Amino acid sequence: MSDVIQDGSLVYIFLDARRNWIRRVRAGEGFHSNRGIIYYDDIIGRPYGIKVRSHSGTEFQIHRPSPTDVQIAMGRNTQIVYPKDAGTILIEAGIHAGCRVVESGTGSGALTGVLARAVGPTGRVYTYEVREDMFKGARKNLEKFGLLDNVTMYNEDILDGIHESDVDAVVLDLATPWLVVDEAHRVLRPSHYLASYSPTIEQVMRTCKALGESGRWGMIKTLEVLQREIMVREGKTRPTTWMVAHTGYMTFARALVVE
Repeated sequence: MSDVIQDGSLVYIFLDARRNWIRRVRAGEGFHSNRGIIYYDDIIGRPYGIKVRSHSGTEFQIHRPSPTDVQIAMGRNTQIVYPKDAGTILIEAGIHAGCRVVESGTGSGALTGVLARAVGPTGRVYTYEVREDMFKGARKNLEKFGLLDNVTMYNEDILDGIHESDVDAVVLDLATPWLVVDEAHRVLRPSHYLASYSPTIEQVMRTCKALGESGRWGMIKTLEVLQREIMVREGKTRPTTWMVAHTGYMTFARALVVE
């Protein structure tokens, strides 16, 4: 991966926490905002991390987009699994390079992209989305950010069945995850993880009930992660008045061997 901005590179253009953009650099073109124009020819061949001024004199930073930058950009029109939760899912469910992961629903493709990066070129993500409009939007997002190479997408309802077998993890972001626990167990390798993301505690309760009653799952637990930024300033460092508090509950369970 080059450290130099090239024609066709994705760049993260940062002005401040509220004004930032991901754009693809094209020779002869430019980035336009109400703070002026940045001509791409002026940054091609230069390293990521530079400061540049628009034609009107406003200073911007130019960075390589991070996975978090991409995830948030993909989800601006839909509710996404936040980075703080996505990271927890990866660690708790043991998702790493080479894994084969089933996901549903795809939504905007934000979590799909995180999973695709985590499993790498030797792994694969199989993602199911029942809504055609969301399916098409997610495919567009994943193509835009170059995250489709190791992803298989289905415009199907996962409740109708999972095509794959012997997978390393099943990740659910559904309204009714408790309806999928038996099918998830069928396709999972023994001792591997189901991860279910739900916004409400009622969904969590029904999912945990289904997991416990099936007798096929062990180590069932539910987590919530809160994130608070700290403003570090001379003589007045303190937490911000706004924080990313409740976004969703994450339930994890390991597949047991049923004899």
